[in-house]
Amino acid sequence: MAEKKVLPAYQERSRESLRKLLQATTEVLGQHGVEGATIPRIAQHAGLTPGSIYRRFHDKDALLETAILGILERQEESMRTGMTPIALAQVPLAVFAEQVITGMVVTYRSKAALLRAMKQFVQGRQNTPFARKACRLEVSFFQRVVDLFLAHRDEIRHPDPRVAVSTGLMMVVGTLFQLVVFPTAGLKEWKGLLPKDDQALKVELTRAFLSYLGVEGYVSVNHA
Repeated sequence: MAEKKVLPAYQERSRESLRKLLQATTEVLGQHGVEGATIPRIAQHAGLTPGSIYRRFHDKDALLETAILGILERQEESMRTGMTPIALAQVPLAVFAEQVITGMVVTYRSKAALLRAMKQFVQGRQNTPFARKACRLEVSFFQRVVDLFLAHRDEIRHPDPRVAVSTGLMMVVGTLFQLVVFPTAGLKEWKGLLPKDDQALKVELTRAFLSYLGVEGYVSVNHA
């Protein structure tokens, strides 16, 4: 059997070093963006030497690819092992929608810089094996979220529940990218036309999402 040509992290110290390196890479990427995520800066953040990084990864791009795929894989795994459609059927659709969208608003706000850097990095590598794998992971995660909502298929009045949930979620994601991750220049001038804060944004996004699905009578649990 041919010997693998990758550096295996078979020792505990080696595995811990790799974990620290990928965590540091994620943190530096979120703090300094793609251009600022240099090998020396990542090495210093991880408490390693640049040479030790180059022994594992031939360049910065290879390191960033591994870190970003790790983020997406953990995200998909958490969704795969989390709540099942059967368990979710006990939770009212409006409550679940509010929980999901609240979580999205909080996550996009707290991780805006990291999400922006990840999106820019992936888009800069279109039609590469890395970009295709990143896309597959994102689609898999998205499909699992859609399937959870479809546990309430009977409550959805739209003629095509799957398309409705998918399109509705894409509208929520697009709005969050527009307002939070890649905010429009001169956003202050738009304040009178937009929700005043993230709490109001969450309520309006949930209302719009449920309305698109044909669910009426939504009242936020925080504004009841």
